[in-house]
Amino acid sequence: MMRTRPLKVALLGCGVVGSEVARIMTTHAADLAARIGAPVELAGVAVRRPSKVREGIDPALITTDATALVKRGDIDVVIEVIGGIEPARTLITTAFEHGASVVSANKALLAEDGAALHAAAEQYGRDLYYEAAVAGAIPLVRPLRESLAGDKVNRVLGIVNGTTNFILDRMDTSGAGYSEALDEATALGYAEADPTADVEGFDAAAKAAILAGIAFHTRVRIGDVYREGITEVTAADIVSARRMGCTVKLLAICERAADGNSVTARVHPAMIPLSHPLASVREAYNAVFVEAEAAGQLMFYGPGAGGSPTASAVLGDLVAVCRNKLNEATGPGDSAYTRLPVSPMGDVVTRYHISLDVADKPGVLAQVATVFAEQGVSIDTVRQQGRNPSGGDEAGAGQGGEASLVVVTHRAADAALSATVEALRGLDTVRGVASIMRVEGE
Repeated sequence: MMRTRPLKVALLGCGVVGSEVARIMTTHAADLAARIGAPVELAGVAVRRPSKVREGIDPALITTDATALVKRGDIDVVIEVIGGIEPARTLITTAFEHGASVVSANKALLAEDGAALHAAAEQYGRDLYYEAAVAGAIPLVRPLRESLAGDKVNRVLGIVNGTTNFILDRMDTSGAGYSEALDEATALGYAEADPTADVEGFDAAAKAAILAGIAFHTRVRIGDVYREGITEVTAADIVSARRMGCTVKLLAICERAADGNSVTARVHPAMIPLSHPLASVREAYNAVFVEAEAAGQLMFYGPGAGGSPTASAVLGDLVAVCRNKLNEATGPGDSAYTRLPVSPMGDVVTRYHISLDVADKPGVLAQVATVFAEQGVSIDTVRQQGRNPSGGDEAGAGQGGEASLVVVTHRAADAALSATVEALRGLDTVRGVASIMRVEGE
């Protein structure tokens, strides 16, 4: 039997995502009511620019006073899609204090201060749902938080930023350089005018922090996540990856240590084999590969950003939270009960692809191999190619010229690899370290 009194919803933010949330709430009102068991009513929309025309939204609902809106006392659910740390953090905690549960898409805030938000939600007996904060429309947070609650997740490996995946995909498929691929992404609307958050890995790092916290039931903040962006990835790196039967992706990797006593979280470009499911993720799509003890390997795939996909995730959370309201209950809260420490990047063990510019003369390979051996890093394969003085490739360019030396290692600790690179830079025969890239997914 459906309750006739509507559940009232306040919307904070009415940009690309917020406007789509409002539109779907209006056009699918009957369906949402049937799924929830009560009608939902948009009771107010907080914006910064009230004069802007917002099609389909009653102007009487528009306000610039977000604080007054969340303090009304008759609001059942607050949807926060304004982003950033403040005023979002204060508005969310104020909503809890005044009786509302919260649905958020704010990855930056959750990665920075998720523990405090969860504590506030628990203190006031409210829900905090945030499926839309990671990977857009892809159902990921709830499966990790609920469906796999009885399992032990050991690793989460994912492509969680569509902009960088589009750029790397274009570099791989068309031979474009980084700048050219970024220009195309910007022209198509995949990259912002200032793409720093995406291309430098900040966006992916925030998502990695959230995923690691949920997967391993511990506290992981964005400052705990090692981060590298894609700005240094070159066309030569893409070609080298192809020679190895790999492609290059920006990966968010969250792992439980083998002894189970710590976790790591990192974001960086990596070569992955073409046989790995993530290698086939094209354009601006996202995908996350989860390895659990009982469930085995699971992959979640779909659009990771955009108004409609993100709104889909927001509305899924809205339905769940509203159902909880009707049942006078709350859903899963903070599951960070393990308090596992986050290990530094130096403890991470993986394989590496190192490209060196070296003098093309006898004995260079032996010197390089000695440095690797001294640092305890085992070499898997080596490829050497001569260069002529003008810079063009020419195998066997001769003594006195330059050569490119590519070394692929066996698994080694990141700290050992860093020490190896520093030692290599000290060799007279090494003119420069052209690139270093990790090899994952094997």
